[in-house]
Amino acid sequence: MAKLIYAAIVSLDGFIENDSGGFEWALPDPETHAFVNELERPLGTYLYGRRMYETMAGWQTVGQPGEPDVSPEELEFAEVWRAADKVVYSRTLPEVVTPRTRLEREFDPEAVRQMKDDAEQDLSVSGPGLAQHAFVAGLVDEIHLFVFPLIVGGGRPGLPQGLRVDLELLEERQLGSGVVHMRYARS
Repeated sequence: MAKLIYAAIVSLDGFIENDSGGFEWALPDPETHAFVNELERPLGTYLYGRRMYETMAGWQTVGQPGEPDVSPEELEFAEVWRAADKVVYSRTLPEVVTPRTRLEREFDPEAVRQMKDDAEQDLSVSGPGLAQHAFVAGLVDEIHLFVFPLIVGGGRPGLPQGLRVDLELLEERQLGSGVVHMRYARS
């Protein structure tokens, strides 16, 4: 059975975006980006909410003719992203605009559990709203947090609210930029 992994870039005070919805502070340096690429490479399927999908869909054209120059790390991530399947959960998105992507109108925990059972590669859930549903259903097996060395003072929390989840620290790594990666398993 494959694992469902929740990964998030958060500020030291636990937010994925600030009060105005910005996350420009979360742009990874080359070392952090290369490390993220290594973690993302084995994933076979991304589960997204609408907002996260609309943000990530930009990776479909990164490195293509007519697109601005990109770093080797960005190009590598784009290739990893394009190679994975995507499932978008949204009641309002009219259609998906990327290949290897399907649209689901409702988050069905049993269908996700079946995806995990059937998958040969791990899955990822992204976006705190969708992740909240996966956490509540007991589907999340691992959490990868990339904690950036700054405090934004408020905004959108990166972890579920109103839910206790006991965790076991599996590994941690400090990157040169001061970003700390922590990998937890649900205990």
